[in-house]
Amino acid sequence: MSRDIISELAPSGTLRAGINMANILLVTGTTSAGEPEGVAPDMARAIADRLGVAVTYVRFASPGEVADAVESDAWDIALIAAEPARAATITFSAAYVEIEATYLVPPDSTLLSIADVDRPGVRIAVSERSAYDLYLSRNLQHAELHRAKGLKGAFDLFVEQELDTLAGLRPALIGNTETLPGAHVLEGCYTTVQQAVGTKPENTAAAAFLQEVRCRGEGRRAGGPPDRTPRRRGPITGRLQKLAPGCRVPK
Repeated sequence: MSRDIISELAPSGTLRAGINMANILLVTGTTSAGEPEGVAPDMARAIADRLGVAVTYVRFASPGEVADAVESDAWDIALIAAEPARAATITFSAAYVEIEATYLVPPDSTLLSIADVDRPGVRIAVSERSAYDLYLSRNLQHAELHRAKGLKGAFDLFVEQELDTLAGLRPALIGNTETLPGAHVLEGCYTTVQQAVGTKPENTAAAAFLQEVRCRGEGRRAGGPPDRTPRRRGPITGRLQKLAPGCRVPK
């Protein structure tokens, strides 16, 4: 292993991995020792193993907080979605997981397709500063975004204010239908969220290494060949759904 890579990613001898604890798809719980569990922590551990160093998890309550923390040198790698606004200050690997972003609508909604949503007067609940919030902020022409902190906050806002739709990641929205009888998730997606590994832009050797790690298969494209995500059993099963034809990556 190149000393340059280790000095960039783990100068203290420990890899500090920024983890978005709000992503219930990729962080599915905690161990008996209180450490995060799930695909994202496993990915960080696999990278640390390749480097031959220990890993420590730096926890954040939202993806926006993870992205902001690059300015304070709070982490060595960050496991959040690659997104153009974030790429101004973070260099990302290729995606190790892609997840559809779509909408949940209440019972008897007149919104029958994704194309129906971007219309005047349509009110969309969304988790603030999520990758799909950033995407919708750039691309919506008519509908209104109503932001709340975190997935639960956005769902509560959707229900309590009787908004027209809830934007989110398909697997999480499917879970929301269990607590909202009659609600359903629209077919297709307006974008896909690309979960990736980020590092500081000046870490050029590390960026190349992280890209190599991803290309060698220590990751997964949900719905794409082959599935080589760091293996684990438990709640993640069934949550990363196959991508629908025609879904777009963020622009």
